[in-house]
Amino acid sequence: MPRFSARLGALPPYPLAHIPARKRALLAAGVDVIDLGAGDADLAPPAEAIEALQRAVTEPAMHRYGFGMGHVPYREAIAAYMHERFGVPVDPVTEVVPLLGSKEGLAHVASAFLQPGDVAVLPDPAYAAYQGGTLLADAEPHIVRLEARCDFLIELEALPDAVLERTRVVYLNYPNNPTGAIAPRDYLERTVRTCVERDILLVFDNAYAEFGFDGYVPPSIFEIDGARDVAIEFHSLSKTFNMTGWRSGWAVARPQIAGALAKVKSFIDTGTFLPIQVAGAAALQARASFVPGNLAVFRERRDAAVAAFADAGFAVESPRSTMYLWIPLPEGMSSAAFADRLREEAGVIVMPGVGFGAGGEGYFRVSFIQSPERTREAARRAGAVLAAMQAPVIAAGAA
Repeated sequence: MPRFSARLGALPPYPLAHIPARKRALLAAGVDVIDLGAGDADLAPPAEAIEALQRAVTEPAMHRYGFGMGHVPYREAIAAYMHERFGVPVDPVTEVVPLLGSKEGLAHVASAFLQPGDVAVLPDPAYAAYQGGTLLADAEPHIVRLEARCDFLIELEALPDAVLERTRVVYLNYPNNPTGAIAPRDYLERTVRTCVERDILLVFDNAYAEFGFDGYVPPSIFEIDGARDVAIEFHSLSKTFNMTGWRSGWAVARPQIAGALAKVKSFIDTGTFLPIQVAGAAALQARASFVPGNLAVFRERRDAAVAAFADAGFAVESPRSTMYLWIPLPEGMSSAAFADRLREEAGVIVMPGVGFGAGGEGYFRVSFIQSPERTREAARRAGAVLAAMQAPVIAAGAA
């Protein structure tokens, strides 16, 4: 048996890896499964995107390699989006990198900027791609726990100077998955300032840029003075346009930074299927007519989820962004044990907080991706499991 690399051994288990198999087994056994796990809504993409894909796949030229340049109108649609939505001018050829979903770009960018001995500052809990990319680049992750008392923010200047001296990359994700936290402008300003002063690449994951509720409008990092010198921002069609399975996103940065990621990718893939890029351009061009209605559906689902889980006995805060509730469990209750019992005994899938890192222990994540009716039923079942898990503790205390 050939030996495995040290990099492979350093990778932790992927948090979603075992859930699809268990879901299939439960469904096969006739269980009524309600899946609130992955951020994968049951809603349709824009009709314009589907129609554009259907037309494009009939064209022979669209079945050839896209290479790094890809479909230029897609790049142009991305640049137009960045300018219209954020007021950020972007050159579509030199400052845009089309991606096979933002996930691969978030992981691959580490290989362009990290080497052995370098540090990447990572949030915990967090999307697993940040740590995966860092470890595969043979760099050292410095994990910073996101805590409610600090509004789930990473304060770079609070880190030890010995760490900051070796830090070459910092990953930030606001609006945040899994906590639903948002970043105030003054926080972004001081973070950019630190990255400029210390020559740190700021990797800004903005996958939830269109998910703003109650008057909140998520910004681009490039709205902050100085960010253009040090930042790369990642976007995705997945959440905003209900196109998770299409695997299409992009990164934006100044030419030198964008070019570094593009160079890494040139050795790894030959671009997204061109008809998907055509559809991506159509989706972006339909944003003004599609996004408000889609967001209204998520707002209704958020409100239903908050009310339902609160009624079921959980302490719930209403997030101003993302598609998630980040719900605390009673002191000492294992998030994995709760999620496992909820899945196996009640047929409800949620993500245990520990699946996003040790810092997520004590929480679980609910994706409000199902109808209000299904979410209310899931919350009812979750409340029953919570009560059952607390019953031995209550009984022991009474004794």
